[in-house]
Amino acid sequence: MNIIVCYKYAPDVEDIEIKADGSVSTEKARWILGEYDLRAVEAAVKLAEKTGGRVIALSVGPQQLNDAYAKKDVLSRGPVELYLVIDGRLTNADTHLTAKVLAAAIRKIGDFDLVLCGEGSSDLYFQQTGLQLGEILGVPTINAISGITLAEGCATCLTVQRHLEDEIEILDIPLPAALSVTSDIAMPRIPTMKETLKAAKKPVTEWNLHALGLAEDTKPRVCFLNTRSAGQMNFKDVIMFPILLMLEMKRSSKYAGRKQILIDGTPEKAAQTLINHLVKEDVL
Repeated sequence: MNIIVCYKYAPDVEDIEIKADGSVSTEKARWILGEYDLRAVEAAVKLAEKTGGRVIALSVGPQQLNDAYAKKDVLSRGPVELYLVIDGRLTNADTHLTAKVLAAAIRKIGDFDLVLCGEGSSDLYFQQTGLQLGEILGVPTINAISGITLAEGCATCLTVQRHLEDEIEILDIPLPAALSVTSDIAMPRIPTMKETLKAAKKPVTEWNLHALGLAEDTKPRVCFLNTRSAGQMNFKDVIMFPILLMLEMKRSSKYAGRKQILIDGTPEKAAQTLINHLVKEDVL
């Protein structure tokens, strides 16, 4: 089984700086493999170990991808080969452009049985790239996958598990397919020294947009226009974007202090008191 796992490197939030004018700077930030993508890589490697297959890692982005540590990091986790599409025009790529470039790279790589993506990137967490990628490739595409096993009685199928709000779905998926996996699908392994040394010898192929025939059509459909200060933000508006909220809080230097309120009473009364406090603070 040929498995292609797509991942994204993003600036480490801990290294992001706020300039005097309030703008966010990632110039000194270390770029890391996001937690969601780590789980996708591990899921791909485990599946390949069961099937006797191979895992190819793929990423697209700006020049920060061309980092020796970054390449060794992902290759030490099990992929046998790495493909990178590095181009400055991908610096602010939206999910559609990212998916289009990934699809072009996958077609250039060749035959595949499965494409795996993390459920979202560690910086923006839009949860759209994997779905758009599968649509462009024209293969069965499903997200929220929390488990993958080999299908019984079908050599070209996988059985996948999806955790929904009120139920768990078990589906048989024909291959080739594109799946976006959740963060609880696998625990990332810690590479050994031997695996790290072997990673330095694994092949790495680098392309740009011109090599993929995409040099002309690279304008993102979604562009960043403006942002509000943390004081203007409603927590309910940004609940699905925790890292964006963190950046805004860091930008304004307005960190929320602890209220230091102790709530006593029975569980029922304490719960109601807590709800009243949250309503008063406009959290609920």
